[in-house]
Amino acid sequence: MMKTHHCGELRPSHIGQTVTLCGWVNRVRDHGGVVFIDLRDRSGIVQCVFDPQFCPADVVSAAREVGNEWVLKITGEVVRRPPGTENPKLPTGEIEVHAKSLEVLNDAKPLPFPIADEISVDEWVRLKYRYLDLRRKRMRDILELRHRFTKAVRDFMHENGFWEVETPILWKHTPEGAREFLVPSRLHPGRFFVLPQSPQIAKQLLMVAGVERYFQIARCLRDEDPRADRQPEFTQIDIEMSFVTAEDIYDTVERLLQYAFEKAAGIKVEVPFPRLTYAEVMERYGSDKPDLRFGMELVDISDIVANCQFRAFAETVARGGQVKALRVPNMASASRKELSDLTEFAKRFGAKGLATFALGDGEVRSQVAKFLTEGELKAIFERCGAQQGDLVLVVADEPEIVAEVLGNLRLKLGRQLGLVSQDGKEFRFLWVTDFPLLKWDADENRYSPSHHPFTSPYPDDIPLLKEGIRALNDPNYPIPKGHRDHPLSKVRAYAYDIVLNGYEIGGGSIRIHRREIQELVFQAIELPPEEAKRKFDFLLEAFEYGAPPHGGIALGLDRIIALIAGCEATSPETGMPYLNIREVIAFPKTS
Repeated sequence: MMKTHHCGELRPSHIGQTVTLCGWVNRVRDHGGVVFIDLRDRSGIVQCVFDPQFCPADVVSAAREVGNEWVLKITGEVVRRPPGTENPKLPTGEIEVHAKSLEVLNDAKPLPFPIADEISVDEWVRLKYRYLDLRRKRMRDILELRHRFTKAVRDFMHENGFWEVETPILWKHTPEGAREFLVPSRLHPGRFFVLPQSPQIAKQLLMVAGVERYFQIARCLRDEDPRADRQPEFTQIDIEMSFVTAEDIYDTVERLLQYAFEKAAGIKVEVPFPRLTYAEVMERYGSDKPDLRFGMELVDISDIVANCQFRAFAETVARGGQVKALRVPNMASASRKELSDLTEFAKRFGAKGLATFALGDGEVRSQVAKFLTEGELKAIFERCGAQQGDLVLVVADEPEIVAEVLGNLRLKLGRQLGLVSQDGKEFRFLWVTDFPLLKWDADENRYSPSHHPFTSPYPDDIPLLKEGIRALNDPNYPIPKGHRDHPLSKVRAYAYDIVLNGYEIGGGSIRIHRREIQELVFQAIELPPEEAKRKFDFLLEAFEYGAPPHGGIALGLDRIIALIAGCEATSPETGMPYLNIREVIAFPKTS
């Protein structure tokens, strides 16, 4: 090695030692005859002193000529700093290096931006010069955090009996909900491999093979437009286990995250995580990935306004829709423009309008209140827990639209009002369970898998699945396809997502391991038998050779690191939060 020590590791225990350091010039200060160079490597910064009293004159002159980000090799003696000159902000702040020699390993031309954490530079410039951006302490810290986290994952999985198995990068097409990257085959013109969206089928085949406990830090690829919170190339912690129930998955993942958060970031995570069903989170938060760091739950007031004089409310309830309210604390003083902006925001998510009730001192400021009786208003406010000074927002529409609108208003206003802690120290996990197995695709006029077609239906819902398949073939069935009361709309998936601070960081399920159940799901999504055979015959055949019950999960490594590192931001245009995962990927895609 060209150096004996790292810059950031020097301490008073090294006093008296002669050391050789290599790194980049962080700063140069010329105090008359004495030159100070702050030398930086990935471990930190140390002050090197070039003083004519103990340093050859030619070396001092050479030190005076260097510039920021030059690459140097410095040899000198570690000494204690003179009293009063210590720097408590630096781990090396009690000592300095009295330089004896200096070698310029490379110079550097003027930089496009300073190597500092607090910089105001367009992100595209930072990404163009990513190799310089990664020299900044914050970016180095994120890279190190990512390394520590993945190492902790590997350590935990090894100690718990998992094998790390690599699955193919060149694979065959499987329907998993996103566009795939195609790789043409040289040996078979006109035919293509795909790059895997996930190792889903491969890891299920590993369970059939008897591996029992598998994991992989898996690279996954989806042909999607790059965004701050989404990349075409991403990393997931992929896990699959045999002879398990969902309870075993919950326990393993909770202990894994508890271990990795503490080992990598010193964050203590309490287990077990709370659990809510999909129906519960949509009812209470209007989102299947609710942020539990603040309240503001949605409240159903359909029964209160079912017979009111405001037609938009009463007619919505009469046709099977829903009327819900959201209490916004201490916002009754919102201006007319602010209320108008909220209405426009609601319309972006499908609302036809937004009813507002501002509870002032002895009065209710609202264009809708005149159509409601005093008793109806009182019942609404009591159910919402609204008090003087609060604002109540109400949306009337189909349940899906009501949830979408109020769920997004909740997120926007929760941050706008400062209800979400900004110190980056609060981590609220949640399991969301019992998702619908299928979702209606109006464009395709058929049901499609909510997750993927290999997710097991809830055992208790197999009769519903069979009834729904019969209904597909019965033109006289009284409930149309796609209706929320159709049997296929009610079948629950034996699936689960894990949510952290309002972001989905993982999803998984207990898988189908019996051919006849897999064929039922293919029938439910109206996949023609010949197409099912062409795409999945190898998997269906594998199920006939003693496939064990199995399940698993995939955790989004990029999102987890972004949350730990505090890479959450709020869009200035919409007020909506998002995760900038480009910050935690060494070389992210931009376009």
